[in-house]
Amino acid sequence: MIKNTWKYEEVEQLFHLPFNDLLFKAQTIHREHFDPNKVQISTLTSIKTGRCAENCGYCSQSAHFDTGLESEALVAIESVIEDAKQAKANGADRFCMGAAWSRPNKRDFPIVLEMVKGVKALGMEACVTLGMLDNDQVQQLKEAGLDYYNHNIDTSPEYYDQIVTTRTFQDRLDTIAEVRASGINVCSGAILGMGESEKDRISLLIQLANMDQHPESVPINMLVPIEGTPLYNTDKINSIDFVKTIAVARIMMPASWVRLSAGREEMNDEMQALCFFAGANSIFYGERLLTTDNASKNHDQELFQQLGINSSAN
Repeated sequence: MIKNTWKYEEVEQLFHLPFNDLLFKAQTIHREHFDPNKVQISTLTSIKTGRCAENCGYCSQSAHFDTGLESEALVAIESVIEDAKQAKANGADRFCMGAAWSRPNKRDFPIVLEMVKGVKALGMEACVTLGMLDNDQVQQLKEAGLDYYNHNIDTSPEYYDQIVTTRTFQDRLDTIAEVRASGINVCSGAILGMGESEKDRISLLIQLANMDQHPESVPINMLVPIEGTPLYNTDKINSIDFVKTIAVARIMMPASWVRLSAGREEMNDEMQALCFFAGANSIFYGERLLTTDNASKNHDQELFQQLGINSSAN
């Protein structure tokens, strides 16, 4: 049953279930909505890197921090389409494009629209993450054929100002609402391991699951510490706590794609297998996620073969 009225105490009880019971519940619900041995494949590429005006404490691309990252202008359309063709050849059915912007500028936005049209012409789903949007920009993306818009809430509203202060939690919700109203699918999730508490994980999942309509895609990232950012020395999240959050996300948003996103390079095969059992059924494919390393395509194929998982790469 799809539910949008989760209470804190209900979600807390899920987190405190015995681990085996939690995973059994999550896997049972997962099987009611998805093929348990199928994982959706997306590919993510950076179309504009560095010098972002936001001060997100985890991000190598923020202009506020010295991470040694070289800023790059918007990538040429032809180059992006070639990347999309390669992604499709490697088995991805969704191509995601990320730009390090607080919000799109008038000069570059029309080019991004052409990128979306080009990806759609290849028969792939198109997704972009461009920062905050206004209604006119959302409508133009809709007309270009955009399938998904990614705008993560990152963490709980209570912990949010410990991570970013250049835009508010409500700013993020406003952009998500604009995207939802247009009929574009919403992709919104969080980053775990930023020093947040269990209460924050409960709160962020409630924020997502109590939206009028659940995000169609829920990426769950594990922090990749970047030297030069404020979160570089943050203690790594416990693996079991990460898997439990995946399981609770699956229970609360049973019909959403739950994606293992950033941080898979740091996960061993056993941890990833537990995440898939807990209800994760989407990954980013490829050795690079914007500016951070990702698990290699060959390794993913080997792991899927071991686990008997079918993917859009097969």
